[in-house]
Amino acid sequence: MELSSATPGGRTRREATRQKLYEAAVTLIAEQGFSATTVDEIAERAGVAKGTVYYNFASKSVLFEELLRHGVGLLTASLREAADRTAREGGNRVGALDAMVRAGLVFIDRYPAFTQLYVAELWRTNRSWQSTLLVVRQEAVAVVEGVLRDGVANGEFSEDVDVPLTAAALVGMVLVAALDWKSFQPQRSLDDVHTALSRLLQGRVSGGL
Repeated sequence: MELSSATPGGRTRREATRQKLYEAAVTLIAEQGFSATTVDEIAERAGVAKGTVYYNFASKSVLFEELLRHGVGLLTASLREAADRTAREGGNRVGALDAMVRAGLVFIDRYPAFTQLYVAELWRTNRSWQSTLLVVRQEAVAVVEGVLRDGVANGEFSEDVDVPLTAAALVGMVLVAALDWKSFQPQRSLDDVHTALSRLLQGRVSGGL
């Protein structure tokens, strides 16, 4: 699993090294937890010297904080592109929300270990990177909030919609449903899961979102 948004030929050497470290860290931490994972193990899994880890990141905690920032940044970009693409194609705000649901599922299907870590960290309050996590989480939710606000403004959605809570609920729906899919219903295809969530979304919209 490579937590990347670029092709190898488009990266600098340092960016490529950081990608290796992100990949190694997310895999190891998903397997054995943050506390049990050592910098030596991350370096070995990435195929680099231990000093290379510290050259790129001041500590294991900083590496993990940047991993969260990087991964949620990729998710946010995916959501934004889905909404923008729908707008370019003349779709409405419901279509944009549905496109973002699918984009979220595609991201989780591609990066299940990162998603598992991200959801777990949302429930922790004693981590040094908690403030960073809250910021990047809000950046992702804000993309959904923007679509909802536009829909309220143009009359597509009810003025009674609680935009922040509804946006958070939609993001949470995708995360939880996708993790359940990957953990307990892996025989389902991405299309199956998207169809189920799309029907749920459409039903809620027709009921007066």
